[in-house]
Amino acid sequence: MDVILIKDLDKLGYRHDVVTVKNGYGRNYLIPQGYAIIANKENKAKLDKILEEEQAKVAARLEEFQELATKLKDVTLNIVAKAGTTGKIFGSVSNVQIANALQEQAEIEIERRKISLPEEIKTLGKYTAVLDLHPEVDCKVDFEVVEG
Repeated sequence: MDVILIKDLDKLGYRHDVVTVKNGYGRNYLIPQGYAIIANKENKAKLDKILEEEQAKVAARLEEFQELATKLKDVTLNIVAKAGTTGKIFGSVSNVQIANALQEQAEIEIERRKISLPEEIKTLGKYTAVLDLHPEVDCKVDFEVVEG
């Protein structure tokens, strides 16, 4: 059974994705809970219109994303983490912590899913995160993991 997701669901897909699920899972859980609708011709046509509108909105915000990228170019965030004597931190730094630091230190709110880390961060030091704001905008933010 093909369904169109209305909300983001872990391990299944993101909003507006068309996914194939077992009939019982779709009929008895996803649709009654309001997480999905059946992917028939009418609903797919509505989805296409919605996606076109969202793409138009994102295209209109291109200039805003470019300004944000230039603003973030000179920003260095400080992420505080507990660390041992060798400089290895307890746990690791994730995109959630970077999103929180952006909001607190730079007063910029970016969804955590749009932040990607090139490597797993388990030691103190300086790193760079990549922000996926728009396909035409290349944005990176530097951050430093410090002991706290």
